[in-house]
Amino acid sequence: MAWLFKNLLDRMLAGAIRRGGFQVVWPDGSQSHYGNAAGTQTGIRITSNAALRRLALNPGMAVGECYMDGTLVPVSGSIHDVLVVLMDNTNDYKIPALEFNAKFLRVLRPLLQANNAVRSKNNVAHHYDLNGQLYSLFLDQDRQYSCAYFARGDETLEEAQIAKKRHIAAKLKLDRPDLEVLDIGCGWGGMALTLAQEFGARVTGITLSEEQLAAAKARAAAAGLSDRVKFELVDYRAMQRQFDRIVSVGMFEHVGVPNYQAFFETVKRCLKPDGVMLLHSIGRFDGPGATNSWIAKYIFPGGYSPALSEVLGPLERAGLRTTDIEILRLHYAMTLAHWRRRFAANRATIAALYDERFCRMFEFYLSGSELSFRLSDHMNFQIQMVRDQNAVPLARDYMFETERAANRLSAAAE
Repeated sequence: MAWLFKNLLDRMLAGAIRRGGFQVVWPDGSQSHYGNAAGTQTGIRITSNAALRRLALNPGMAVGECYMDGTLVPVSGSIHDVLVVLMDNTNDYKIPALEFNAKFLRVLRPLLQANNAVRSKNNVAHHYDLNGQLYSLFLDQDRQYSCAYFARGDETLEEAQIAKKRHIAAKLKLDRPDLEVLDIGCGWGGMALTLAQEFGARVTGITLSEEQLAAAKARAAAAGLSDRVKFELVDYRAMQRQFDRIVSVGMFEHVGVPNYQAFFETVKRCLKPDGVMLLHSIGRFDGPGATNSWIAKYIFPGGYSPALSEVLGPLERAGLRTTDIEILRLHYAMTLAHWRRRFAANRATIAALYDERFCRMFEFYLSGSELSFRLSDHMNFQIQMVRDQNAVPLARDYMFETERAANRLSAAAE
């Protein structure tokens, strides 16, 4: 049956590859070439008939799994080069196997994203409760694990992550000291600490990651901010207190479509009548979709990046009002490129923490994610919302003024 699967995969690649050159070395040693001499030149070696069958029947899962297992080996380049050619070409050419799996996963979304409190904690632990040293080896010094902000495009990762925090803080309208802020999905605490240090806020950060909670508490204590910044292991749905401001950065992707209404109803319940909330999340340009099956299995179980059309309805039904939306188009592609290069530079150390298969999994994740923003339909959005539309000024000038003032103060202190 190997000939049948070889024929299926050959037809897929012959129909898809129009930009760049792609070579396949088949399990029997024969070779095929696709595309042209313009653009990236790369290819793969398939080492077994079992891998050939999996790639032909379910490429969305099998490309990543076979790379992890060593049964798909890049030739004439890296796995990043392989994904550049494959993802650049499959945007235009619809592969039936990928289309069928995407539609099937879309039908299953209510089940796959039914993230109740228990399931949400397990999903978070899967990715965020890994060895803490891992993230320090490829993130910035503040361990910001979300899209940075490149105002010019040539910033270092550290500069861009600082800029991201100030960009968000400016939209929160922290115009007086001691405002109470809720940080939903606080990560390792960097945003909360910045809001306290630079803007005089009192912050409660909540997370479902025990590793992140311990690190965030330790950071607050080391910075002498334990009286202004508190961190708790709490599901967002359990929060009952009201706050002047709410911020959530890189957490909404874990909520799941069936829970969007509950999320925004929680925001309204916890936001004071004159409060402001800023939501920062990955999204998609091309309308509702489904999470890639490999990403859902190995990286972010229960995760999903929504289209704006899926977000605004629940937000409106909760009684919140959208006062500002900004789309960050290529900022996450640039962020992920930094992470990918740092991961590669520290690969030997990471392999010692885990193993070769883990390194290949993370390489595939970082490259595939970067290219989803660079070549496919992914982006980031920031939505500012309020209960009372009078809570923010009529014009956006205050955002720019606050952001520039924070940058001037930082420059003066250096």
